[in-house]
Amino acid sequence: MAKRITSGKREREKLKQTKRQDKQKKKEERMSAGSRSFEDMLAYVDENGVLHASPQDVGPRAEIDLSEIEVSVPRRTETGAEEPLSGRVEYFTSSKGYGFIKDASDGEKYFFHVTNAPAGIAEGDRVAFELERGTRGMNAVRIAIIDK
Repeated sequence: MAKRITSGKREREKLKQTKRQDKQKKKEERMSAGSRSFEDMLAYVDENGVLHASPQDVGPRAEIDLSEIEVSVPRRTETGAEEPLSGRVEYFTSSKGYGFIKDASDGEKYFFHVTNAPAGIAEGDRVAFELERGTRGMNAVRIAIIDK
């Protein structure tokens, strides 16, 4: 239905009334088409996560030998601490108390808070640091300035 510009109150009321009637007709058409059954609304997921309208045939499952699964933790150095990483301070604002360090080996940027940094840290400083998991990802901690 094309919109028209109306100037009078009666014309606006007529337009509203016709819109209501059109909406009611559409609703009645949907209701008369019949409601879908619960089975029509179901979706089936196969072992690969693909949705299907009907259940898929399930074949025999492959048996997995649990003794072949290896779970391990990376080895630490003899002191028990990780090797410190090195990088450069990309961004630091002392007024807000945080910054970012770009790792020299892989180019990843890590967040750090001023409480984990030495007092004289500034942008462009080369630093050594360790990583710890924070609430929003990996954070640089135990930061030491290598050279300015």
